[in-house]
Amino acid sequence: MSEHIFIGKVWVFGDSINTDVMYPQICYTLPENQRPLFTMQAIRPGWAKQVKRGDIIVAGLNFGVGSSRPAADNLKKLGIACVIAESINGLFFRNAINVGLFVTNCPKVTSIVSEGDMISVDFDRGLVANLDTSKSIHFKPLPKFLVEIIDEGGIIPLLKKKGLLQENPL
Repeated sequence: MSEHIFIGKVWVFGDSINTDVMYPQICYTLPENQRPLFTMQAIRPGWAKQVKRGDIIVAGLNFGVGSSRPAADNLKKLGIACVIAESINGLFFRNAINVGLFVTNCPKVTSIVSEGDMISVDFDRGLVANLDTSKSIHFKPLPKFLVEIIDEGGIIPLLKKKGLLQENPL
């Protein structure tokens, strides 16, 4: 039985969605709890207020291109359950894993979904299933060591749990 299954509403984004759009400059001046409200504001004003906990992003090529802004953290705090993209920028991919957000590359995933569809994503089996159309597509499951990081809530909690990072080093 798979334990890493997400079922949610799809939000579709195109190619080369930049981390500057996910975590705009204004976020650096805001209290942490207000930062997610500005996610994608430049390309979809008001989008963050429409997102519900458990929603899923499906995107095109090179999702998360750009700087190493804490964009994945914004998505997670907004309530996004996972990100499935044709391809994910490497830096964003690892940043997402490190904050405990499930992400994966799934070539051609945009061909089986439309905005608003309900999908199921099974990270253990490597399967995206569109619950509205019955179309599905496979992807390569994440390695176990990356799933362990996500399951612990990110890299910092995992390192603390394993005694490799002190709670208060000073």
